[in-house]
Amino acid sequence: MKTDKQNENVQAYKEVLSPERRRSLALTAVTAVALEEDEEEMLRNQLGKVLGKRPRVTFETSSRLIAGMILRTRDRALDGSVGRQLRRLRRILLEHDLQLETRPEITAEGLLAEMRKIIEEYQPQMLIDDVGTVEEFGDGVARISGLHEARVGELVKFQNGSFGMVLNLEDNYVGAIVFGEGLDIHSGDAVRLLGHIIDVPVGDEMLGRVVNAVGEPIDGMGPIHATRRRPLESPAPGIAQRIPVNTPLQTGIKAIDAMIPIGRGQRELIIGDRQTGKTALAIDTILNQKDTGVICVYVAIGQKNSTVAQVVEKLREFGAMDYTVVVVASASESAPMQYLAPYSGCAIAEDFMYRGKDVLIVYDDLSKHAVAYRSMSLLLRRPPGREAYPGDIFYLHARLLERAARLAPELGGGSLTALPIVETLAGDLSAYIPTNIISITDGQIFLEADLFHAGIRPAINVGLSVSRVGGDAQITAMKKLARPLRLELAQYRELASFAQFGAELDKATKQQLAKGERIMAVLKQPRYAPLPVEEQVVLIYALVNGYFHDLQVEQIPAFEEDLLTHLKQTHGNLLQTIKNTGNIEGIETELAQAINEARRLWLGQQKAVE
Repeated sequence: MKTDKQNENVQAYKEVLSPERRRSLALTAVTAVALEEDEEEMLRNQLGKVLGKRPRVTFETSSRLIAGMILRTRDRALDGSVGRQLRRLRRILLEHDLQLETRPEITAEGLLAEMRKIIEEYQPQMLIDDVGTVEEFGDGVARISGLHEARVGELVKFQNGSFGMVLNLEDNYVGAIVFGEGLDIHSGDAVRLLGHIIDVPVGDEMLGRVVNAVGEPIDGMGPIHATRRRPLESPAPGIAQRIPVNTPLQTGIKAIDAMIPIGRGQRELIIGDRQTGKTALAIDTILNQKDTGVICVYVAIGQKNSTVAQVVEKLREFGAMDYTVVVVASASESAPMQYLAPYSGCAIAEDFMYRGKDVLIVYDDLSKHAVAYRSMSLLLRRPPGREAYPGDIFYLHARLLERAARLAPELGGGSLTALPIVETLAGDLSAYIPTNIISITDGQIFLEADLFHAGIRPAINVGLSVSRVGGDAQITAMKKLARPLRLELAQYRELASFAQFGAELDKATKQQLAKGERIMAVLKQPRYAPLPVEEQVVLIYALVNGYFHDLQVEQIPAFEEDLLTHLKQTHGNLLQTIKNTGNIEGIETELAQAINEARRLWLGQQKAVE
């Protein structure tokens, strides 16, 4: 240890210590290698001369320093280590966004020149840290004294190497959540402010990967070599940065694309009791984005690990992981990790959006997210409100869902479509969390338990489901054909509930019931079988124009399959025209002839079988 370096550290430390701190001073000196006894004594003498009192000094070693020294008291640390300077230089290089993929005009030589210039101009300096002390720790939440300069959302590092985030500021204490288990955190441990908010890796390297709430891979496929990072929390785009939602995001589900359309940049809530097909609906939507250029992010909050594994396996089976990122905070993980997961997923999705891409993000589900936040808030001693949730529970989800948008062309024209999922109890839409999120989103798809148990999949209640974007998010053909379906289904549901009492029905009522049964049969759809929009248009056209009216309800699925197969084999040009133009004008006659032809062939086959 060089004497001039010791003097430099000691003089700098004197500047950050108030007279009150110097009177009862106990220091810890951390060095890269162990000091000799005479070097330790020399350091004590120098500190005594500068501070006016010979301090009590404890010596520790840490290989992370590489060289240099850290001097630490109870609430201050002066870091003059080489390791810290190198980590600071690395962050500066990352902040300069020196990536070839985002700057295609720069050559490799130019990139090296810029990096060399930054390194040459870098000025090492003593870094003064706020250091706190853990007073209490339990259930993933730490109460810390000191840290007077802490800010909400700022990262902290515990003595055992664990990381956390400041979430609560009090007069004399700071409340922080801990990432991971935190098994080795004890009262009296030191905590250091890191000076920046939490961020996650982003970029194309994330595609096809399964990560935890802080962006670390958990799929056993090795590290993620991401070159960019993005803060978990960021402001939502302003009104001037957005344009109207008028481009469809096709889900592949007939009932939704026909009656409750979703547009790119919209926030559409999927809500219903447990085991009613909410996750299945979201997964089908992800599967339908194949070959559309839409990037998908699936965030699993509070799910069982086995359930998430099944979802990932299904996405891999259908080739959807090529354009999907899965963020997992399972039920076995701590409440802080479940709290962070949706913000991590949103940050990953936002990176694609701001690069001009269309993104779909699924939050499964936000009711478990709210429960995790409630448990953390109670441990942080925040005042409980309705149903014991803290007062800012609305803001918790508002600041997340408001980040969904369709950006103006000058900002790249990307979009972020959010499908939050919320679980209800006994279909109670008026509960606290459901009403909060309904008021934030642009519509909801309500899945009804009675319909699900009756074998109707997806079990969508069209009376309580709505899309506030409406026909603006539909292609012209679907908008024209599907307009009467909602009303006819609502009338059928009302008549069906009346007819179950066995009353005598007139001919018109019987016809209405028969038509409603066929609409329900056409809109039924199995899991993992999303349909392209052009095939949906053909089926809705056949339904609206009465091509199913003389078929038995149980015959409809088989006829649908045969009809689509026939069109693909003999009239592929019709499907291609609908796909390219979004309209059926000019091809209605040919389409009707093709459907009639398919009907004759199918009916002939049925007679032959009989």
